[in-house]
Amino acid sequence: MDFEPNEEQRALCQAVRTFARSLNGSLIERDAQALFDREAWRRCGEFGIQGMPVPREYGGGGHDLTTTLLAMEALGYGCEDNGLVFSLNAQMWAVELPLARFGTEEQRRRFLPALCSGQRVAAHAISEPDSGSDAMAMRARAVLQGDHYLLDGTKTFVTNAPVADLVLVFATVDPQAKMAGVTAFLVERETPGLTLSAPIAKMGLRTSPMGEVLLEGCRVPLANRLGSEGAGSAIFSGAMEWERSCIFASRLGAMERLFEKTVAYARERRQFGQALSRFERVADRLVDMKVALEAGRLLLYRVAARKDQGHDAVLDAAIAKLFVSEAHVRQALSAIQVHGGYGYTTEFQVERELRDAVPETLYSGTSEMQRKIIARLLGL
Repeated sequence: MDFEPNEEQRALCQAVRTFARSLNGSLIERDAQALFDREAWRRCGEFGIQGMPVPREYGGGGHDLTTTLLAMEALGYGCEDNGLVFSLNAQMWAVELPLARFGTEEQRRRFLPALCSGQRVAAHAISEPDSGSDAMAMRARAVLQGDHYLLDGTKTFVTNAPVADLVLVFATVDPQAKMAGVTAFLVERETPGLTLSAPIAKMGLRTSPMGEVLLEGCRVPLANRLGSEGAGSAIFSGAMEWERSCIFASRLGAMERLFEKTVAYARERRQFGQALSRFERVADRLVDMKVALEAGRLLLYRVAARKDQGHDAVLDAAIAKLFVSEAHVRQALSAIQVHGGYGYTTEFQVERELRDAVPETLYSGTSEMQRKIIARLLGL
């Protein structure tokens, strides 16, 4: 497999990197105050970020998956606002692509252009207070009444919820049917019975707002059901495969940025009459960071190649997600060790990289769930 980008892809990545650097203003302050940058979101839409994998007829860029991932890696490298980048990914892979794949023609034309342009923000709501990894053990109910469904339940840990204009909600039409009863709905912000909470304070990714979605007799038109009744499990599984396959491209960019920053510091910082990089244990840390970065890149772009060729990539996506997420946490810890006391300070912006890396082992399926998926697919 040849993962070398062509000239057009290189030009796109360079343009994305240049644009991404313009999104870094006042980041320390925005992170401290947990502020979502809506203007930056709109600018990303105008540039074409949100629409990259979406067909052109629905307002997107129509790029193949490999090209999109290269661009998202460039975004993660240039944009140090990991929260903003995470929010973008959450919409693209968990809402836009399910809409493009399972939506009716009317739904695609009604929702996708505004999502691609940055005019609207979308969220994906499946986790509940009593069911996280066991997503299909949900209590949210959907009852059909004429040309509407009445939705009741609570969703939690929903990325973008506090600022969302559209929420992809999963609820069951038949609790006894378990997975076969799960159904997906496109719930607009102004829908009666929908309440979006204030942002939940959290350790990292603070500029990406996370909240709860409360459904109390929420009247959702039949026309806003995504797919058929009972198709929610397939829609969710497809979204998670896309998300695990794609969301970590931007994390690779962040890993490369942090690696380069740490190498530069180790070369410049002198102790005992020589550069830090000349100490064997420091050099070992830097080497391990580079090896993990390149290994993660190979794993991720193998997934992209398989999906571009129309192949299933559930196993490959789980492997890539598991490796990159855990490698990023180790890399961020190593970066702090190399920076020493400075790495622990807010000013050097290394400690934030660790805070933003930790949730990677939780979202899109925990590390434990990825190991469970891999074991099952290996027949263990």
